[in-house]
Amino acid sequence: MKQDPAKSLRSWLIFAAKVAIFGIVAYFIWQAIVEAKRQIDQEGFSLTRVNPWWLAVAGLAFMAAQLPMIWFWHRTMWHLGQRPTFWETLRAYYIGSLGKYVPGKAMVVVLRTGLVRSERTDTTVAALCVFIETLTMMAVGGFLGGVLVLVSGAAPLGSGSLIYPLAVGLMLATGVPTIPPVFRFVVKMLRVSKANADVDELLKRLDYKLMAQGWLANCLAWPVMGLSLWCALKAMPGTEEALGNPLSQLPLLTAAISLAVVAGFASMIPGGVGVRELVLNVLMTPTFGKLAIVSIILLRLAWLFAELAFSGTLYLCGRLFRSGGFQPPPNS
Repeated sequence: MKQDPAKSLRSWLIFAAKVAIFGIVAYFIWQAIVEAKRQIDQEGFSLTRVNPWWLAVAGLAFMAAQLPMIWFWHRTMWHLGQRPTFWETLRAYYIGSLGKYVPGKAMVVVLRTGLVRSERTDTTVAALCVFIETLTMMAVGGFLGGVLVLVSGAAPLGSGSLIYPLAVGLMLATGVPTIPPVFRFVVKMLRVSKANADVDELLKRLDYKLMAQGWLANCLAWPVMGLSLWCALKAMPGTEEALGNPLSQLPLLTAAISLAVVAGFASMIPGGVGVRELVLNVLMTPTFGKLAIVSIILLRLAWLFAELAFSGTLYLCGRLFRSGGFQPPPNS
């Protein structure tokens, strides 16, 4: 049977686009690894001194911290009339996270929406839900960061610290657009309905109850991110006395990681490299000294390799599902 030339060309173009996206993401991930290694060498620190098991736990804690965020993205898509399975959402979220290493952050949206798209899930609505989830995550991070810096005493009020204006600014910049009427107004101004005529009607379902669920989910997620940072510090020699048990330093470490990640996101720099380190360094050096700088770089590597391992596994599992090698989980 003769193959349709138009269909054959379309298949090749799709394949070429996938290869190009993979190449772009792989290149910038490699650049991030090279830069991290350069920074570690610059600090005169040997990786042989690191406990790899604690570093692995740091990576696993980071992946676990994303589960409440994945749930909220999944919940938001269902709230707006889409029907992805939780498996599809989880796979798209983890793999799509690798796009943050590409300049501009747009690759995250491209990867996640492309992977979750199906006859049950519209690309445009899924993309809008990515923005809702991400901005909510950042707003909660800015809020928790400011509160926990005060609780931990890392930057007392009246000290002239810029941490509080930074936290408030980040919270407002990322949180205001997620207020349902504001988000609907922005989407209308951007004329997104041209891509999907049902968008305006679907967005009427976006309400404060859903956003409250997003805030609660992220309030659970950020402390686990702080625990991930604790594990990275635990992996290094000479930090035992300053660390104590996880609960004693968790407010400081959660504040540090939340403000660092949100500031890195707002900077639009791939992976937030440099900006994250600056914020973490300011908050952590008084307690952990020079080891704070190295622990921050190690944490970045732990997160990156954990993302690569999870994403690679999930991608291969997805391929096996489609080829009939495994049966996918039932619809959520």
